[in-house]
Formats: sequence, structure tokens, C-alpha cells
Amino acid sequence: MSVSGIHRTPGDSCAKMHISSVENLTMRETILICDDEELVRWSLAEFFKGRGFQVVEADTGEAFVEQVAATAPDVALLDLMLPGIDGLGALRSVREQGHDVPVIMLTAVGNVAPVVEATKLGASGYMTKPFDLAEIGNAVDEALATHRAQTSIATAQTESGYAGMLGSSPSMAKLFESLTRLETVTVPSVLVLGESGTGKDLVARAVHSEGTRNKAPFVEVDCTAIPSQLMESTLFGHEKGSFTDAKSLHRGLFEIAGDGVVFLDEIGELPLPLQAKLLRALENRTFKRVGGNTNLRLDAAVVAATNRDLLARVEAGEFRKDLYYRLAVVELSVPPLRSRRDDVSLLVQHFIERNNTSMSKNVYGVTEEAMRMLERYRWPGNVRELRNVVERMMLFADTEVLDADQLPPAIKFGDSGGTDGCPYELPAEGVDLDSVERGLVVQAIERTQGNQTSAARLLGLSRYALRNRLKKYGMLGGGQ
Repeated sequence: MSVSGIHRTPGDSCAKMHISSVENLTMRETILICDDEELVRWSLAEFFKGRGFQVVEADTGEAFVEQVAATAPDVALLDLMLPGIDGLGALRSVREQGHDVPVIMLTAVGNVAPVVEATKLGASGYMTKPFDLAEIGNAVDEALATHRAQTSIATAQTESGYAGMLGSSPSMAKLFESLTRLETVTVPSVLVLGESGTGKDLVARAVHSEGTRNKAPFVEVDCTAIPSQLMESTLFGHEKGSFTDAKSLHRGLFEIAGDGVVFLDEIGELPLPLQAKLLRALENRTFKRVGGNTNLRLDAAVVAATNRDLLARVEAGEFRKDLYYRLAVVELSVPPLRSRRDDVSLLVQHFIERNNTSMSKNVYGVTEEAMRMLERYRWPGNVRELRNVVERMMLFADTEVLDADQLPPAIKFGDSGGTDGCPYELPAEGVDLDSVERGLVVQAIERTQGNQTSAARLLGLSRYALRNRLKKYGMLGGGQ
């Protein structure tokens, strides 16, 4: 058979896509072959049987729909031109029935127009007749790999998360376990510790949404965003006429929250005088509005968060020790992203899928090279920085796979977590730097079969910079 090539649709995968690790077939998978030509079905069936597949056949669109429902195949080949219901109709029918089997369309040369509609229905790709068996085998492997990876991601996000937070690392599992224990108990205060960008606000919201107070309000305030002279009124409220601009009674957050949750973000920045008033309210479970004489009951729980070392601030006299211990009835720590780099791929895929919806994009993952760089980076801005990086990459992406070239320079060439940002350790006896550099250049050229553009990418250089090094080491004249 002649080779006419495989054409990938936006729903297809790339061999280098880093979605999840896909193992080789370890059990017989079922392929459904639907074509009205018996010779085509026979040749395909014999080929895939030889590759270890279990083969199911259909010769009409109606039979295809019945076989999908009856056998739940792992992958399907579907001819566009069929008696009765055509391929498009058959594909539409199985999608309406909720079957997500990956389907590769088979079409005659010059009959490509219907493939656009098939793509909208979720076809994994198409092949034109006559086709090469090896290529159609590769197409089936890629469709299976993509479907298996996407299913794995969906499962991982379901099993590796809690209330909108994602993570499968031991530190995140410990955090999720602590949050789970809080679901059935009522605590007056929780202290959430973690660097900026780790998601402390998500933890605070989880305490509310998954706990016993989830029917009551959740109110929050950033202690750095409100001037200190207004913070007391924000928390406790004020009576009419209590100060110059108090033209009416104002209910504070503690009153508004009722028996819900008040989230005090960046509690470490609260002024000392207000710390004393907050402590008194937490200890007595009562408070007064500014300018008022009536004690109001504090029913709300307080969740406080900070990226500061509160104990160090206590030692420096900048934070009250008694308030610290009153807040830390339950203390939760949110780990920095650099300590859970195994979660980076899970988070990247989550942000991609979220941005696909908001940006009307069709991105399916990142290349292995890009993922290595993302996992190597130290992420000083934590999950927030990763979210922003993925969003920026997708804004300018015109492909379905994000590449290392689209990463910011700080991630491609910046701190990777080693000594002074270097992933390699200098031997005690020292090195000949020129020899090390020349060796890396040689390896890059050999690995890319002389392709200077690809070699430069491996070394984190521009092609111009690589050519300068090739000239320096007498290697110029290699592959272009």
C-alpha cells in the first residue's frame, strides 16, 4: 500500500507531549474497525491482531454504534463513507450516547472536508486511503496514548485534590488530611502559614466550605490593604458619630460573619494596638463597635494567614506572643512549590484546562523539555507564579502543545535549585571550564544529529551564540 500520510487534528497528541507517563500495552486492547470494504477490514484486522489487539468489526454506521455500546472498544477506525448512517452520523451518535472512545476517521483522497466536522465531534485524527499500515498503527498508538493520558489526568485531579487545591506530594497529603479532620469539629481559630503564592486563601476557604460553618458567611480582609486607622472599624464596626466621618452605624466583619468564618490575610502586618483588641475579642468571644458600649457576641471562627515568621516577629517585639498562641489553636502549613515539584505537572495541566475554557484555546499539554524546565525551576512566587507563567504562554500560543521556547528566560536560564542556581556541583579538584563547555556542545550537536537550532535549544543558547562557540572550538561547518 502507498503512503499518503497521517494528518493530526487539534484533538491529537504530540509524541513529545508531557501529559503523563504512558506505558506500553500490558494487556490486550480492543480496536473496532468499521469499513464497508471487506478486504480493508481483513487487512486491518490481521495487522492489529499481529500487534496484540482484540479486533471487533462493523460494516455499517448502525453496526458501529451498536458495537461501541456493546464492546466499549479502546480505540476505533471509522470510514466516512458507509451505507446507511455515514461515518459522521455514527460518530455523532456515539458521542451523544456519552462514549468517549478515540476515533480515527478513514477517508478517500480528496474527501477531507467532512473531517472538519468530525474534528468538532471529537475525532482523534484521520487517514487518507490508500494508507500505510505502519502509519495507521502509529496513529492508533498516539490516539490511545492521548486518551489514556487525559483519563489519567482527570483521575489524578479527582484523587489528588481537596476543595479546589491540587497535589499528590506527601506534604500536600498531610495538609489535606488535617483539613479533613477539621470537617466535623468546630474550632475558634486557625493559623495558616506559608510563603506568598502558595494558596493560603484556598486553605482558608476550604476550612469554611468543607466545615461545619459552610452555611454561614465567609468574609475576608487583607490586613495590608486597609489603613491601620480604619482596620478597627472594618473588623468591629462603629457607631454613628463615633468619629468625624461616622455618619451612620457600620457593622464590622465580625458582626457580618455571624457564626461563619472571618479570614484575616497577612495577620502579621496588623498593628500592635489592634493586636491587643483582637486578642481580647478572641479570648472573651465578645467585642464592641468603635464608639459603642454594648458587648456583641463573637460567634465567627477566625482563620488568619501570614507569609511572615510570626515567632521571629514575637521575638522582635512586633507581634504579641499571646495572640500568636490564641490564633494557632490549629496551625496549618502550606508547602512551597519547590518542595513538591512532583505536583508541577498536575498543576500545569489544571491551569491549561482552565485557560482553554477562558481563552477559547485548544492546548493539550507541554513538551517534555518544557516540563523538565518547569519542574527544575525554584518557583519563588510558588503556585501563583506558575499559574501566571502558564497563562502568559497560552495567551501567545498558536499550537496545541506549549514548547520550551515559550517559557520566560528566568525559567529557561534561571535558578534550578542547585548551589547558586546551578544544577551541577563543582568537583573539589576544580574543572577546565572550556573543556566542560566544549563537551556539552559536542553532546548537543551529536544528540541532534548536527541540527544547530535544536542543539542551541538544548544548551539554552540562541543559534547565534551556539555558532560562536562552534567557531571557538573549531567545530563550525557541521550540520545546519
